[in-house]
Amino acid sequence: MTDALDYDALDFFRGTETVADPYPYFDWLRKECPVRREPAYGVYMVTGYEEAFAVYTDPDTFSSCNSVTGPFPGFPVPLEGQDDVSALIAEHRGELPFSDQIITMDPPEHYDHRHLLMRQLTPKRLKENEDFVWRLADRQIDELMGGDEHELMTGYANPFAMFVIADLLGVPESDHEEFRTALSRQNRGGGVGSTKSEMSHNPLEWLYERFSRYIEDRRRTPRDDVLTALASTRFPNGDLPEVIDVVRVATNVFAAGQETTVRLLGTALQLIGDDPELQQLLRDRRDLIPNFVEETLRMEAPVKGDFRLARCPASVGGVDIPAGVTVMVLNGAANRDPRRFSDPNEFQVQRDNAREHLAFGRGVHSCPGGPLARLETRVSIERLLDRTTHIGVSEEHHGPPDARRYDYMPTYILRGLTRLHLELTSARPAS
Repeated sequence: MTDALDYDALDFFRGTETVADPYPYFDWLRKECPVRREPAYGVYMVTGYEEAFAVYTDPDTFSSCNSVTGPFPGFPVPLEGQDDVSALIAEHRGELPFSDQIITMDPPEHYDHRHLLMRQLTPKRLKENEDFVWRLADRQIDELMGGDEHELMTGYANPFAMFVIADLLGVPESDHEEFRTALSRQNRGGGVGSTKSEMSHNPLEWLYERFSRYIEDRRRTPRDDVLTALASTRFPNGDLPEVIDVVRVATNVFAAGQETTVRLLGTALQLIGDDPELQQLLRDRRDLIPNFVEETLRMEAPVKGDFRLARCPASVGGVDIPAGVTVMVLNGAANRDPRRFSDPNEFQVQRDNAREHLAFGRGVHSCPGGPLARLETRVSIERLLDRTTHIGVSEEHHGPPDARRYDYMPTYILRGLTRLHLELTSARPAS
């Protein structure tokens, strides 16, 4: 980014100027106004912390029906000139991509489906899963360090995140590699963050089919796993959900949480590999690792932002927002609001209020997988520090320290590296 870049003319959604570093643009937006309408698609960009918090915690005013699609492919019918578009949202939301996923649902339907999930992702269940996470981290580090290239994303982060959530749910280990192959194939198509005018209405058909089999099987033959618990949990009113309702929840847990964890792991190891002093501090002070994870989430939120659709006219941060317009809450910008975080562009491993970040959202749609992502990242860092005497960023692949070259996810929603090649020195001599 340079000072010569014309921010007023910038197309954040289809352009590539902010992919490598969106933060100067976010800072410019916030200085102009914490809530500002961008010209290309009329999206109201929310970059202030308090303003973002206000939108996230007001689902009566801001619908989540477009939370992962934003201005693409657009709403099925015109919304301009309406005083309240709630009825139109209810009538047409089923025509929007991802409309059957919990992340796009509004209360009260959202409450019912989240109830199915939150009864299972309990601290007790995560604690029971932690032993497996430690063992898996060692197994994946063996693979990472045993190869010729120590590429973190494909060699560790992607399989690690997938196997953790598969084990938590109770997906048979014999099916793990099939899941890995199928998801890799799915990721090559249009999906979250796509700017395609036409988008698959349900890009998760394969997962739906597979989890339908699991849920039907668990209802016939219960086991001691989360899939069985999901299959048998009832809605708050006592009704047993249809199989497809449970499948949607299981699919969201399986697919959505992985991407966040993978990008978080990439950023965390990038920071450790790029800063020898920080790395040594974490080696000496393992108690700082949890706060390091929070500060990493604040500095580089894996999700740049979430969308909302204004049901009725609203005022946020003193800015009037008409009914029917798309609002984008930029987590990455809110997390660097100087009104909330001192020296916001500086990484501070011991920052007192790091955990106040909005990387996992807030309100009814706060990410239920946040505790699991924190656990996976903490365990991964601890084991990599245990298993190495040095973690560095590969100069061959990424250039020297003063001229690094990194490639980032080319979407307007996700934030994170596509590849991270590391130099790893084993703490144990090769056998």
